[in-house]
Amino acid sequence: MSESPTKKGKMATSLEQLKEMTVVVADTGDFESMKKYMPTDATTNPSLILQAAKMPQYESLINEAVEYGMKKGHNKAEKVTHAMDKLFVLFGCEILKIVPGRVSIEVDARLSFDKEASICKARRFISMFAEEEIDKERILIKLASTWEGIQAAKVLEEEYGIHCNLTLLFGFAQAVACAEAGVTLISPFVGRILDWYVANTDQKTFEAHDDPGVKSVTRIYNYYKKYGYKTVVMGASFRNSGEIRELAGCDLLTIGPKFLEELQNSTEPITQHLSEASAKKHDMEKVEMTEAKFRWEMNEDQMANDKLSDGIRKFAADAVKLEKMLLEKLK
Repeated sequence: MSESPTKKGKMATSLEQLKEMTVVVADTGDFESMKKYMPTDATTNPSLILQAAKMPQYESLINEAVEYGMKKGHNKAEKVTHAMDKLFVLFGCEILKIVPGRVSIEVDARLSFDKEASICKARRFISMFAEEEIDKERILIKLASTWEGIQAAKVLEEEYGIHCNLTLLFGFAQAVACAEAGVTLISPFVGRILDWYVANTDQKTFEAHDDPGVKSVTRIYNYYKKYGYKTVVMGASFRNSGEIRELAGCDLLTIGPKFLEELQNSTEPITQHLSEASAKKHDMEKVEMTEAKFRWEMNEDQMANDKLSDGIRKFAADAVKLEKMLLEKLK
């Protein structure tokens, strides 16, 4: 596997080396972190927006979203919904002033089992970005990797040309279903897989190369490249920089400020572990994913089932907190 220890005659940082082989995405809602580490793309979710919304420097965005909600909604519930949507779009617009690529905007986790409502919300986001003169090519709509979320993404991609990022992805069945649906990108959650194994098995520590989250993403990446799927893999949710290093070569990695800083402050060589050429050599059987098979495989994969449910609940809870914050402002 290739290494990239130097850059223009001097020792390159680990982050610079990683950027040579993988698209680095900022996993944050904080604009200052994006300016500092200069990622290609950025991804948000309700939890990240909630954290950022509490910072005083973003109060003007909150106020603008609330003002928008007041004008658009006919009752309290509608006003909050409009304000929430506007807040996500405003954060997205600010992020796109910093990153050269795309921003991921998440559909409300409470719509995770409603295909039609998810399609509706995604199209609304795209139209709101269009009002801000942001092209849909710069937006990724994030949906939970439920069967309904994946099928909503299929419609959005095929019928509307809207690119989707399927999140809360923990199992191989989810990954195969996403690829067959032709989604643009998936975000398998490395660290949350590790969390489950630490909490639910006798093994409490794992070497990076043996990390169950790393092994899951590696398997998905190799399967996609072996069978030529257009869907790309963006590893997400890291617990340590060792996981990031082991996935060097993955299409994209979305990394929080803590680990971006750690990689920026290191010159330790990065070795490329994943590549299309090596993936093609793997002996892997092709899988056909029907709805019945998907639901059975998820039922049999306790980790994926547990973490998907838990992730949806947590994102939904943070969305409710964000709504309460906006409701206070609306009063």
